[in-house]
Order: sequence, then structure tokens, then C-alpha cells
Amino acid sequence: MNQIKTIAVAEAGTDAAVAALLPRSSTNEKVLRVVIPVLALSLAILAWHLVVTINGIPKYLLPGPVDVVIALFTDSATLWPALLVTLKITFMALALALIGGVGLAILLVQSRILELALFPFAVILQVTPMIAIAPLLLIYAPDTQTALLICAFIVAFFPILSNMAQGLKSVDHNLLNLFELYGASSWQTLLYLKIPTSMPYFMAGLRIGGGLSLIAAVVAEFAAGSAGQGAGLAFRLLESQYRLNLPRLFVALLMLCGTGIAIFGLTSFISWLTLHRWHESAIKREN
Repeated sequence: MNQIKTIAVAEAGTDAAVAALLPRSSTNEKVLRVVIPVLALSLAILAWHLVVTINGIPKYLLPGPVDVVIALFTDSATLWPALLVTLKITFMALALALIGGVGLAILLVQSRILELALFPFAVILQVTPMIAIAPLLLIYAPDTQTALLICAFIVAFFPILSNMAQGLKSVDHNLLNLFELYGASSWQTLLYLKIPTSMPYFMAGLRIGGGLSLIAAVVAEFAAGSAGQGAGLAFRLLESQYRLNLPRLFVALLMLCGTGIAIFGLTSFISWLTLHRWHESAIKREN
């Protein structure tokens, strides 16, 4: 009997030791998710600073973090308006891609003939390099900004169309049979069954399209070579390269990177807000 008690106490002590090693609460886990990335980023910046300082690398070859921070303030009058131009093109293209992608996906799913007729054109636009389309758009578009908008729209359009169409087709066949049994019309089936079912696919397309619209806006600016007062960040990147102003170039890159992260975070939040109450992809596992 005493031996059994000894074994039980030992097992309890082992369980307590293991529990002590594990995170005690979800709060600790959330703190670690913030602290570890911030610590890793801080160490990377420190290593960058040490490499530049110890080796005496001139800032026209590789600027240090201090040079980049200084350039962020000294060149703000030039870079921030350029960022606003790029953001305007990005969000307008994304909005048009959402309207066009969702609308066309619904039409394609509702009509097999339209799907067979129009979907190949969407695929052709997607697989054709944007750098090859941009010169034609610059010729036929009324102005450069419109050409940039069309380029960004084309790139962001297909992921939203493809994901939305796939989501509309991924409805449970038993539920479709049930709707047909109760005499629901095709538009009632679309509104109350297909569109809710397609939401996870649409949100995935939204996250992809958000990032691609920014990339396409920058690439289109590179291809167009737009300059002047209304130029975006892509022109400022090229200008900084030609003038060997590497601190400004790094600032422009960091602005684009931060913008991309912000867009991804915003679209991810919208996805969570839409799905977290009912879809398994956004619900935390309980066991």
C-alpha cells in the first residue's frame, strides 16, 4: 500500500513538473507571440548596425539603421506623397477587382455557357506577364494613372475570381438537393447557400488580391516609368538608385514592406471578423 502511495506521489510530482514547463495560460502564449518576433527583429537590426559600423561601410553602399531613420524624416516631404499615390492606385484596383471578380464569378457559376466563354480570357490575362501588357496600356489608356490602375486591377482580379468561383462550386450536394426539394430558385440558392459557403474561399482570395494589388501597382509604375509630381514610390526607388541615395531607397522599401504588412493584417482581420463565429478555419480548437 505504501509503495502504491509512493508511486502516485511520484507521478503527481512528474505531472506538476511538466505543467510547470508548459505555458500557464493563454496570456503567456500571446505575450510570447509578440516578444519573440520583436526580439528577433531587434537582434537583426543590431547585427545590421554592427556590420556597417565595424567594417566602416559607406552609406552609399549600405546605410546603417541610423542613416535610414534620419532619411525617414529628412525625405518625408517627398516619400509620403509618393506613398499616397501608390496607395490610391492599390486600393482602387483592389476595390475594382473585388467588384469585378465577385460579380463575374457569380455569373460564371450561374451560367455554364458564360463560364466556358469567358473564363479562358481571365486565364490569359493572368498568365501574361504584366511587364508585357503595360506598354500597350500606356498607348491606349487616356493617361498614365489609368494605365497603372488597369495593370493593378488585372493582377488582383484573377485570384479573387478564381477563389470565389471555386467557393461557389464547393457547396455540399446534399444541401443543394435539399434546396431543390423545397423549390428554391437558383437565385435563392445562390443567396442563402452558395454565397455563405464561398466566404472562406473569398476571404483567401481577398488576402491574396490585397498583396498582389500593391505589387502590381509598383511593377506597373516601374514599367510605365512615370515621373514628376504625381509619381509613386516606384519612381522614388529608381530616383534614389540613380542618385546613389541608399538611405532614401531603404526608407521607400520599408514603406512598401510596412504597407504590404498592413494590407495583409487588415484583410486577415476582415476574414477573422467574418468567419470566427461559424467557420472551422477561424475557430480555435478546444482540445
